[in-house]
Amino acid sequence: MKKYYYIYITLFLLLSSFSQDTINRELKNKAFRKGEVLRYRLHYGWFTAGEGTVSVLPELFNINNKPCYRMEIDGKSKGAFAAMYKVDDHWRSYIDTATLIPQKFFRDIKEGGSYAINETMFYHHEEGKLNVQFQKNNKDPKTTEYEVPKNVHDIVSGFYYFRNLDYSKMKKGSEAVIDAFLEDKLYRFGVRYEGKEKIKTEFGKVNALKLVPIMPDNELFEGENSITMWLSDDENKIPLKVKAKMFVGAVEVELTSYSGLRHKLNLEK
Repeated sequence: MKKYYYIYITLFLLLSSFSQDTINRELKNKAFRKGEVLRYRLHYGWFTAGEGTVSVLPELFNINNKPCYRMEIDGKSKGAFAAMYKVDDHWRSYIDTATLIPQKFFRDIKEGGSYAINETMFYHHEEGKLNVQFQKNNKDPKTTEYEVPKNVHDIVSGFYYFRNLDYSKMKKGSEAVIDAFLEDKLYRFGVRYEGKEKIKTEFGKVNALKLVPIMPDNELFEGENSITMWLSDDENKIPLKVKAKMFVGAVEVELTSYSGLRHKLNLEK
């Protein structure tokens, strides 16, 4: 994959990929509802590089004979950054309403005029199988079957799954992990809970949970503690902000608007 793709979409999808307290556990939804929409801005200082939307469609879908939410993440480069390197990415996951386990996933990626990915994943959780249809740069598509852990997540379903975890049961410094599949690999991601803070947002000061993703050595981020993210300390647990120290400079992702929340946002009184 290309470096700018990682810079943009990896930061944005940090909102969804690094937080589970128990691997492969079914979970009841108490955090979100149909029709929720979250909008984000990715920026270097005052310079806006991209925008993203995370949403739950108003209607349900039947996948594998299960009623499913359809979750969508859309990201686009903006302004001068778009002129240098255009990003137009779309991620979708159909998630069982009863367990929050994904039943189908797809993504449509367009980067820089020549880089493109079209991928669809079909889950067979009982058999521990995953069928992936993958096409890159308009070459002939390939279909491959993988053996995976039961109830494995994709990067989008993980976002909604972790929002239903009870962080009040975590001690400061405790770590959590998740199994997630992307492209042709199974990943284990970790996160460390660092307690509670009040942070400034466009909506005023918000009570937040502080999390630090545990990062392996890589060419983008500076060290293991290079990324910090904050979730609203309420029943919604929506991502409010992400800060990352990168070799190209400090980058932030911030919530700019929200609608359709299931619960009231916990603003400072």
